[in-house]
Amino acid sequence: METLSLLELNALVRRSLEQCLPGEYWVQAELSDVRTNSTGHCYLEFIQKDSRSNSLVAKARGTIWANVYRLLKPYFEETTGQAFVSGIKVLVQVSVSFHELYGYSLTVQDIDPTYTLGDMARRRREILKQLEEEGVLTLNKELEMPDLPQRIAVISSPTAAGYGDFCHQLQNNPRGFFFYTELFPALMQGDRVEESVLAALDIILNRQNDFDAVVIIRGGGATSDLSGFDTYLLAAACAQFPLPIITGIGHERDDTVLDSVAHTRVKTPTAAAEYLIDCMDLAADGLEVLVSRLHESVLSRLTEEHRKLNLYRNRIPSAVVRRISDAKLTLLTARRDISQAVTSSLSHQRHRLELLKQRLTDASPEKMLARGYSITLKDGKVVKDAAFLNENDEILTRFYRGEVTSTINHKS
Repeated sequence: METLSLLELNALVRRSLEQCLPGEYWVQAELSDVRTNSTGHCYLEFIQKDSRSNSLVAKARGTIWANVYRLLKPYFEETTGQAFVSGIKVLVQVSVSFHELYGYSLTVQDIDPTYTLGDMARRRREILKQLEEEGVLTLNKELEMPDLPQRIAVISSPTAAGYGDFCHQLQNNPRGFFFYTELFPALMQGDRVEESVLAALDIILNRQNDFDAVVIIRGGGATSDLSGFDTYLLAAACAQFPLPIITGIGHERDDTVLDSVAHTRVKTPTAAAEYLIDCMDLAADGLEVLVSRLHESVLSRLTEEHRKLNLYRNRIPSAVVRRISDAKLTLLTARRDISQAVTSSLSHQRHRLELLKQRLTDASPEKMLARGYSITLKDGKVVKDAAFLNENDEILTRFYRGEVTSTINHKS
């Protein structure tokens, strides 16, 4: 029985593979564990998952030599707008090799970006379809943008050139509109885009009454970093956000999922600022139209009222003369009636006074004394009852003519 060493067996495998698979083959696979070493070589794994269970059904080690990777990576990322990272599906041209020490591997010679573009488009369609089925796809688009969107919550990297461009554009608008902006920092590239933007949205949500709209902007980054804006969780959060969301993440190719659910999508941060300024312009123009209409209405009303005043002024002379004549007659009649009434009242009151005077005269003490009556006084007070007098009291009796002083000797 022939025996082989492991090295001999592996060498036999290598020669067999080289004979059976001598050419290059286009292979569909998903990238996994992508890493680059200091020499520029890229090492990765190609995997395939079961479409139902999502479990691994195949795996192969892959290599992209530095001279190929240096050209292949930027070509792929510029074409797809997708970073060359784990988790994406690719169509690569590979040669099959086997090394006695390192084993089976696939060496990448070329890549077809259109396949990845198709897969990315499919994933976007699936996310958008899911949002539509959930009834939230167009919720943010249906929000009404305020007439004066002046209070803006900005989600961006504080060091991004696009953020500076956005603020400069707002602050230097031609008509001098005032805008208040507040930055909520977030990562705009890398594998933490989704997590970072969602965290910023949560903070804004807790202060939603402080803002009119949200702007998500990005500038200066590679187009390959756009994949972070193509996730279901971020799209669902933005679609259901209670404030209008404006996206300007700096690309002109196909919209990301985030662009598709946002209230308004523009190309760049500067365009986002221009959109807000245009909203203010529209509101200002509307106000100017209203002011013009109000001015015209006031002038028209003043003209009409002036015409009425002239008409009334022309009617006043004859009407006034007639009213004055009627008033004079009324006054003369009233004066005569008042004079007669006053004369009659004075005569009546004079007669009453005469009667009262006569009664007062008849009831005076002098008249009573003249009739033979007398008045008895004790200590200057009139005595009406003898019971109030005592023996030896001195009393004064006043007659019509004269008066006498007496001392009481006996009282019965």
